[in-house]
Amino acid sequence: MGYGISSTLLGRLLTDAKNSPEAEVCGLLFGTEGRIETAEACANVAAEPARAFEIDPAALFAAYRRMRGGGPRPIGHYHSHPSGEAVPSARDAAQAMGDGALWLILTAHEARLWRTDRVGTFEAVALQAQEE
Repeated sequence: MGYGISSTLLGRLLTDAKNSPEAEVCGLLFGTEGRIETAEACANVAAEPARAFEIDPAALFAAYRRMRGGGPRPIGHYHSHPSGEAVPSARDAAQAMGDGALWLILTAHEARLWRTDRVGTFEAVALQAQEE
């Protein structure tokens, strides 16, 4: 099964990635099964943001707190590869927990969606940009 995303939201995420050639951008994805509804940019607190990403833990806790209060459900996250491809890197695989979370990986010109199906591995997921 694939996931839909608004073309406006996808365009904003690609622009953010393009505008940050020196560091990986990252954030959280919210939605339902089959649809990415919104994305929230988060600070990249990695020691080397030019080569890695780490979402600010405070943003993660806040997102789950909002969900428990009836807010949107986090379904994964996004991050960019400023000088790479929109495919999971070895570093990404080392962080993949196999929990079924979505990983939207961006470059300046491409976005590809992945799901962690097992610890350390990814499955490609179809991503469909849709007009609002």
